[in-house]
Amino acid sequence: MKVVSAPPRLRLLGQFRLELGAEPVDLCRNTQRLVAFMALRGRVSRTVLAGTLWPEVTEGHARGSLRTTLWKLPRGEPSLIDCRGDVLVVTPDLRVDAHALARTALGVVQGGGPALRGLPRLELLTGEDLLPGWDEDWVLLERERLRQLRLHALDALAEALIRQGRPALAMEAAWAGVRAEPLRESAHRAVVAAHLAEGNIGEAMAHYEAFRRMLDEELGVEPSARFSRMLPGRPGDARGKAAPFTSTFAVSGSSPAARWTAKGTSAPG
Repeated sequence: MKVVSAPPRLRLLGQFRLELGAEPVDLCRNTQRLVAFMALRGRVSRTVLAGTLWPEVTEGHARGSLRTTLWKLPRGEPSLIDCRGDVLVVTPDLRVDAHALARTALGVVQGGGPALRGLPRLELLTGEDLLPGWDEDWVLLERERLRQLRLHALDALAEALIRQGRPALAMEAAWAGVRAEPLRESAHRAVVAAHLAEGNIGEAMAHYEAFRRMLDEELGVEPSARFSRMLPGRPGDARGKAAPFTSTFAVSGSSPAARWTAKGTSAPG
């Protein structure tokens, strides 16, 4: 009877980890960089790959380093990377956690369909960043792309949960966004919206005021009129009535990370 081995798996969220046949494989740093770049891109020319991984040497030296690193790749079936002339291609069998995160987040952000009917488990949208401690430009760009995608998905997930009448889970999604980016207004709007969905106006107003103080201390600005209109009696609401919380989730841009330390408000334990 033919034994089917587990597909190769690559962890890029957190510390690099490659598993072949469910067993971890030790790789030197250059080989890790090669595998990580190829896993993120899927298909790359030798010229681009060599120039990206060894940008400070001549093209000939970079190509030589690439050949050496390819030779150090673990052998097996299927091979991790196939050489097709001047193009290198990652095996489609490789399971990459960063791709799973991107698929889940995109499904939530795009809305509708199975992604929001079933709703993903919250832990699929939380966790560590891409390869923390790696400072190459290509890593920094991909890390920020995934971070922004994750934040947008948490906003959308919180909104979807509120609409489904599940404010407690919505609060968890909202706080995950706050922890990831404490000055991100859309995440705090989601916290306030979850409070309002439960009728906890006092807690909603307390959270808003705590965020307003933090924003003033850190950036010297006020929350948006959209945020203030969510609450009754705020200056942004001329009628003294709260705006419907289900229409308050327009995504804001990213802001510098800071600790959420506003007095009187804390994340649920």
